Amino acid sequence: MRFIRKGSSARMHALASLLTILMLCLGGFALSVDAQAQGPVSVADLADELADTVVNISTAQKVVSRKSPGLPEIPEGSPFQEFFEDYYNDDIPGEGPRKVQSLGSGFVIDGKQGIIVTNNHVIEGSDAITVNFNDGSKLQAKVLGVDEKTDLAVLKVEPKAPLKEAGFGNSQKLRVGDWVMAIGNPFGLGGTVTVGIVSARNRNINAGPYDNFIQTDASINRGNSGGPLFNMDGEVVGINTAIFSPSGGSIGIGFAIPADTATKIITQLREYGEARRGWIGVRIQEVSEEIAESLGLDRARGALVANVSAEGPAKAAGIMPGDVILRFDTTEIKSMRDLPRRVAETAIGTTVKVLVFRRGKKVELETKVERLQEADEKSTIKQDDGLVSENTDHILGMKLLAVDNESRKQFGVSSEVEGVIVTSVVSGSVADDKGIRRGDVIVEIAQEPVFSSEDVVQSIQQLKNNGRRSALLLVSSGAGDLRFVALRLE
Repeated sequence: MRFIRKGSSARMHALASLLTILMLCLGGFALSVDAQAQGPVSVADLADELADTVVNISTAQKVVSRKSPGLPEIPEGSPFQEFFEDYYNDDIPGEGPRKVQSLGSGFVIDGKQGIIVTNNHVIEGSDAITVNFNDGSKLQAKVLGVDEKTDLAVLKVEPKAPLKEAGFGNSQKLRVGDWVMAIGNPFGLGGTVTVGIVSARNRNINAGPYDNFIQTDASINRGNSGGPLFNMDGEVVGINTAIFSPSGGSIGIGFAIPADTATKIITQLREYGEARRGWIGVRIQEVSEEIAESLGLDRARGALVANVSAEGPAKAAGIMPGDVILRFDTTEIKSMRDLPRRVAETAIGTTVKVLVFRRGKKVELETKVERLQEADEKSTIKQDDGLVSENTDHILGMKLLAVDNESRKQFGVSSEVEGVIVTSVVSGSVADDKGIRRGDVIVEIAQEPVFSSEDVVQSIQQLKNNGRRSALLLVSSGAGDLRFVALRLE
């Protein structure tokens, strides 16, 4: 016997309908996810819309040819006579100018004013710049400004009618895996469209002090330099600049300048003809695990101040060698290379808060940001801070001598440098491997000044008694250039 409650049939029908709807929704979601995984169905409409914003750039440069060597003396009737006569014929150019041409890409950012962005290396050293548009027209361009450190250049043409322009997007919103599209002029093949994803962000490829590249697997080849990298909304999120390739062709590793970095520089190039960056007057180095441990910092982070310019705003603000800058304005400094980029982007003349780690405590200071001058280019010190094993005849593998007038003359130590001179380093020791050399001066150990080898021994022993595994040394060259080195005590 079956017992059926009143109204159960209607409920079952409603439940079945609900399950059907849910399955359809889930199926649609699965299709959507699958479609996203496979990428956009087509970028044809987007490419067609943006093609006219991208330009090909050709440059010409006059160079002097080398004079060909004369025909060597060879015996009459030699089987090689004809070969040499062909090779050393009079048609080979001698001294005199010849034209060398190069190709690159760019894009229009201001159609009314005729403003075009490209890479500095595309137009560097050129005598003439020709901009080739998608419709086949050509215009001569002049340079408004260039910035070698970010490899950007701004050009201007005089169009008869407004040009179609591209707009910048927010590169900070890019995520690894987002789809992007590159349009450019690879190998002289204009109007080439390639699609890929963002492979990585914040890449440092040692191209300059402000490296912060977007990495993409969208095919980028020679001639793509200076062209735009678009997101799927048609916004420029990067400027294609470099590739990693043993062969010179695309292997799926390309790099683009982020739009957020580029727009600030482009604005300055248009207004001033040059980039104007912030400066606070510190030399910095990376915080290694050993340095973090020796300072009592919870982990390796921030930028370690190795030296402070006497004329810089950081000095006036109270920033000292040995401070670790953890935050600049509102930006957390995760590694050393974050600081120069953040300072450079700060408006000149502003005052910002700086959080430093000093002697086990966090201290907040305020510093003014001044303009970076050419003489201040050496703003970063990169030092591989290492470990120095102990030697029975040396203190941490080094022989030391107090600084006095005689030792200053002998080792060429500036009168402004105080400390203990390294007179020799054990060959093959870690100290030797890490760059400590005869004539270096130990100024401080654990942020305390030392003036004799006895001071060094006492400082090392005190650190060992406190359970420290490494000692942080402030080391100066004879001329006064400072750097920090962490030495292993174990």
